[in-house]
Amino acid sequence: MIKFTLVTVTYNAAATFAPTAESVLRQSYADVEHIIIDGASTDDTLAMAEAYMQRSQQTAPRHEVIIVSEPDGGLYDAMQKGLNRATGDYVCFLNAGDRLPDDDTLLSIADKTDIENKPGVLYGDTLVVDAQGTVVGRRHLAPPEHLSWRSFRQGMLVCHQAFYALTEVARQEPYDQQYRYSADVDWCIRVMKRCEQEQRQLVNLHAVVCHYLREGQTTLHHRASLRERFRIMVHHYGWPVTIVMHGWFALRSILRKLRQRDSSSL
Repeated sequence: MIKFTLVTVTYNAAATFAPTAESVLRQSYADVEHIIIDGASTDDTLAMAEAYMQRSQQTAPRHEVIIVSEPDGGLYDAMQKGLNRATGDYVCFLNAGDRLPDDDTLLSIADKTDIENKPGVLYGDTLVVDAQGTVVGRRHLAPPEHLSWRSFRQGMLVCHQAFYALTEVARQEPYDQQYRYSADVDWCIRVMKRCEQEQRQLVNLHAVVCHYLREGQTTLHHRASLRERFRIMVHHYGWPVTIVMHGWFALRSILRKLRQRDSSSL
């Protein structure tokens, strides 16, 4: 039986934390560790997390909830703390506001995982939800049938919250905190590179494994995030590929806006 570690980073997240915690609490799969790394919130986040921990201790199956609340050096410093503490076979980062879509999501992932030859990454699809949890559409980038570190030349095809990394591999690739808004992109690429070096599979789960609330740091700091992603692509893929792909990104964005305009006019 494999164990999952879910890491949720919070800071004054009282408005978004409850749906995330509830989606983990409802999981029918038993072997779950939920690590909450709180940046010394000044609102009700910590009280909500502690209440959630108590409920989890009283609800079958009982999941292990760990709460750490202290000042940190930013989002990726907090995520690194969670990674360092993870004891599960696989680790995934579920932000406050994001949710596991079904009560059996983790059970379904476990059923598709080879226990004897654990893949390096398990990945799936993502639906975007609003603050009320209503699905508003699919993420505009879809996971490829066969994923590799080279796939991210086309953008972050797999959402970070739908990327389950084998912990023993992930821990060898700490977050590069020179990136304030897009270190997750760099981290995913490096984890996949290490999987290739160690000849570990990247397995497509062929399922929606996350409902993603699109109101995070990347959205709030979109322009700075794009600049960082450009630097990350140059680092991993080189200047020529990065320039060509950004031309394609611009064209793809124009085509998507045209399709949206046409559909709204019908």
